[in-house]
Amino acid sequence: MTDKKKGSIANTSGRKLKVMVKTARGRTVGQVRWLQRQLNDPYVKEAQSRGYRSRAAFKLIELDDKHKLIRKGGRIVDLGAAPGGWTQVAVERAGTGATVVGLDINPMEPVPGAEILQLDFLTEDAPEKLKAVMGGEADVVLSDMAAPATGHRATDHMKIMALCETALMFAEEVLKPGGAFVCKVQRGGTEAQLLNAMKKNFKSVAHVKPPASRADSAEMYVVALGFRGRSEAPGG
Repeated sequence: MTDKKKGSIANTSGRKLKVMVKTARGRTVGQVRWLQRQLNDPYVKEAQSRGYRSRAAFKLIELDDKHKLIRKGGRIVDLGAAPGGWTQVAVERAGTGATVVGLDINPMEPVPGAEILQLDFLTEDAPEKLKAVMGGEADVVLSDMAAPATGHRATDHMKIMALCETALMFAEEVLKPGGAFVCKVQRGGTEAQLLNAMKKNFKSVAHVKPPASRADSAEMYVVALGFRGRSEAPGG
């Protein structure tokens, strides 16, 4: 069931039958568990019915419902955009006259209404290239990027925090004053140095776990609002 007002999935109290994987032949235990989770995930089913490229689309929908990140007619950047679920939501919510750019180092299928830019955002000229495509500075920079998991919690935390830090540095180069930044982190929160940098450069900073994030997942999002401008060095 969907919540028409919010655009996400409404809570239901009715008990549903669990769908089982029909055959486990040739699959590992982990693969069977993953398939079973997918088969019973309402966000997966709803994403398929709405034509979203991933269930992650609902994470952005829920974040935007709460924090009003995406402005009508604004300039929105989706870092590490592939496969494009967040880019699709940004296009829908920004509406006519908006500029939505999905940026990824790898090739990505076109998203109607968005500009897809194959570019490594870590290169020195990436901010200027992006601003040229957008025709100005961004209202919001979104990042749902995550490094491949190793299974070692401390290592995975360090890798995803490094991604968040580089995404923040990029955002500070392309955001307009008053803009917003959203980035995936892991449970345990943003490390003190990075969090302090965000608090210095944004009016408000909060950790959020949207309902679409699986309960057993360590992921969270840091939402920074009210960019103060680039009076300080990026990230510091």
